[in-house]
Amino acid sequence: MNADASIRAVPAVKAETPLPSGSDHQSNSRGAADAERQARYRLVIEQGPQAGSFVYKTLDRETGEVVQQLPSEEVLKMRQREGYGVGSVINTAV
Repeated sequence: MNADASIRAVPAVKAETPLPSGSDHQSNSRGAADAERQARYRLVIEQGPQAGSFVYKTLDRETGEVVQQLPSEEVLKMRQREGYGVGSVINTAV
């Protein structure tokens, strides 16, 4: 560093906060609507019919309706059938 160098003050520039544009307002309101919609649902995890299995359900808090379930009822029923085993759903042997 140069021994003759000096530090000089530089005038500060104030940055103004931009006003939200119409598209910003729309994206904020859309985000709020999405958050409200997602808060309407809750995840319930139940013990499955077999030891060590679980059923994941997304429930609508207002109606109590099951919005989504994994595994589905059909898969749960299939698992309970006699003769169900690995590869019984999809047979890849040709």
